[in-house]
Amino acid sequence: MRTRPRHPAHQLTSAHLQAAYPFMAQGGLGGRGVYIGQEAYSRSSFCYDPWVLYEEGLITGPSALVAGQVGLGKSALVKTYLARQAIFGRRAVVIDPKGEYGPLAEWFGSRPIRLAPGGDIRLNPLDAAGGREERVALLGALVAGSLRRTLTPEEHTALDVAYRAAARGATPTLPAVQHHLLHPTATAAAPLATDAETLAGYGRSCALELRRLCEGDLHGMFDGPTSPGVELDAPIVALDLSALHGSPAMAVLMICVSAWLSGRLSRDDGVKRLVVLDEGWAVLADPAAASFLQRSWKLARSYGVANVLVVHRLSDLAAAGDAGSRQAKIAEGLLSDSETRVILRQSPADLEATRGLIGLSGTEIDHVAGMPVGAALWKVGGRSFVVAHRLSAAERDLVDTGARMRAA
Repeated sequence: MRTRPRHPAHQLTSAHLQAAYPFMAQGGLGGRGVYIGQEAYSRSSFCYDPWVLYEEGLITGPSALVAGQVGLGKSALVKTYLARQAIFGRRAVVIDPKGEYGPLAEWFGSRPIRLAPGGDIRLNPLDAAGGREERVALLGALVAGSLRRTLTPEEHTALDVAYRAAARGATPTLPAVQHHLLHPTATAAAPLATDAETLAGYGRSCALELRRLCEGDLHGMFDGPTSPGVELDAPIVALDLSALHGSPAMAVLMICVSAWLSGRLSRDDGVKRLVVLDEGWAVLADPAAASFLQRSWKLARSYGVANVLVVHRLSDLAAAGDAGSRQAKIAEGLLSDSETRVILRQSPADLEATRGLIGLSGTEIDHVAGMPVGAALWKVGGRSFVVAHRLSAAERDLVDTGARMRAA
């Protein structure tokens, strides 16, 4: 009689099991927060609120990343999330490059703030939150983004001196900074052991780049004080940049809007707000803009703001730069500040390229690659859920971009 060989017992820890099958078959994250949809494995309602999770210590920051290809329900998910938060008294501001959030803002009683060259609405980016250091960093990001290179120490010094002069006794504006770059005084140059002509040479390239926003093809949006009556009091505010959708200058425009927004949000009114940056790839592709965005995110968290970065493909993050580069580190920093990651269906190639950056297991990659429309992998802190987004009939008519496009 043959005996079966005896094998040593194999022991697994819960960590091993989680790696093999990472999804939680339980009641989601609890019942506090806005309803998102149905969790696929427990069949229970899935609710989410970043501030509640932050207070409970489940995440260390309220910001989020949403990634989904066109036509898979990404926009509908973000819009219904904002609408449901608004019903609970939260407010939202959307930096909207395509102009698609206007109907949602109007439904809540707010006309979109439409920015266009030569338009009648201006935002002053130098209303930015923080002190001189933050505003000079903004100027540096605008100029470096236009020049597509890092500023020299001389150029940065010229910007700093020009900002100080523009801010003396008045609220600074970009035209005032440009003027002082071109026409510094001997008094301003003296502490640098140089003369006014040399200092003007340091800042000439910066002044020429700012000219585009002050007098060139982008004038009339950021070249003066903020227009009266531009406020963030409505439940949902859309900052519409669609007049320049597809422009190579979109990253610069987004940074100007983000800077102005940070100044308004720093006025503590006790209201929790979401700030959505749609088409986020435009900023990630610009090192100076991405660096400024990262600074702004860290500052905004202290104001109770939850940022939401929306991209089409996860590869937009991987494409920010080569491994170890400054751009790659910025992308990694933005991800580390986004402990909520909502991932709708992606191509297998995109998933493989970003599995380490996003922290995806092989099982999660398999699930995401085959997600149906409206379903998403939610990675919240160290937990993973597959959630099917649910819309009411009224919400579908309001937020379903695909349906409106088909009807047209």
